[in-house]
Amino acid sequence: MRNFDLAPLYRATVGFDQIADLMDRVFTNDDSKETYPPYNIEKTDEDAWRITIAVAGFCDAELSVEVRDGSLIVTAQKSAEDDKVYLHRGIATRAFERRFHMAEHVRVVGAAHKDGMLHIDLLRELPEALKPRQIEIASDQTVNAKAVEAKTKKVN
Repeated sequence: MRNFDLAPLYRATVGFDQIADLMDRVFTNDDSKETYPPYNIEKTDEDAWRITIAVAGFCDAELSVEVRDGSLIVTAQKSAEDDKVYLHRGIATRAFERRFHMAEHVRVVGAAHKDGMLHIDLLRELPEALKPRQIEIASDQTVNAKAVEAKTKKVN
């Protein structure tokens, strides 16, 4: 894999730290990372998503969902091992930590554990200042009249 030096990007830009960090994470991503537990990410609406993680063998008390520093962190830790003797053990219940980096203005609205699946719902809520707004197009005369009116208010 190629290595990219993003230092010039950090030196020449202001306010793009999140994009540079994301690119840095992608370029340094190791292909041999673990894939346990399996998960799905589905888009449920224009600004809503659901992450579903297969957590067979874990109860609610052994699962943790936390949002920290713009990341969603899901962890599971199995409580004390039972004294059962297994002839075959195919259900993996090993501890794990899975991280999802969330975009700005995305928040977790809920989590539910049902039938061995952990469902986490996410929603993007843009502040009013960032939402698109329609600007009225006025005739040239109206613009001039408003400018004159604004000037007379400043003089008075």
